[in-house]
Amino acid sequence: MASKKAPKAQGGAKGIERNPHGEGYERIDQYDTELVKRIGSHYSDILKAIGEDPKREGLQKTPERVAKALQYLTHGYDTDPAAILKSALFKEDYSQMVLVKDIEVYSMCEHHMLPFFGKAHVAYIPNGRITGLSKIPRVVDAFARRLQVQERLTNEIRDCIHDTLKPLGVAVVMECDHLCMRMRGVQKQNSVTTTSAFTGIFLSDQRSREEFIKLISARLH
Repeated sequence: MASKKAPKAQGGAKGIERNPHGEGYERIDQYDTELVKRIGSHYSDILKAIGEDPKREGLQKTPERVAKALQYLTHGYDTDPAAILKSALFKEDYSQMVLVKDIEVYSMCEHHMLPFFGKAHVAYIPNGRITGLSKIPRVVDAFARRLQVQERLTNEIRDCIHDTLKPLGVAVVMECDHLCMRMRGVQKQNSVTTTSAFTGIFLSDQRSREEFIKLISARLH
């Protein structure tokens, strides 16, 4: 189940906030300026095509803003999820389930380029090595910040953790709302899509799988 690394994008987006004078804050965004111009020029044409005037006050900077937003929303292409896990690997004699649940997910449907969002629950059973807990949500973000479908996103998270940590098993469940189903098309406002992916002991041992489902369903805090 080798995880294919996505092609590196031609840009990225980084942002920091600092307080240079002791008052308020200064937002510093770093974008690929050439890519902003390229994407922005297309959005000017799109605004014209739908009957809008890209020169009116409210839309003058919209192409640039959309171009920057797209760079941010797809910055996962510039991230290596396996490297995230490898940056904090530790030998540890622990062989019970490690679960990080209710991880917020924000992604973009590749079919309509509309957002889908929800939560991911990720567990693995170590086999002599663990990773830093914060690395699991970072891996989720690295894959989510790309054009995606929920089914592939679920598998990519599973495969990356399985191939990098080589645990006894990995379990991933995602629950997401899709705006392509709410705002358009079938327009079902309360529908939620759930996907799951398992490896190792979570496939072969029903008790481990049931424990995982019980834990992600429980409210322990």
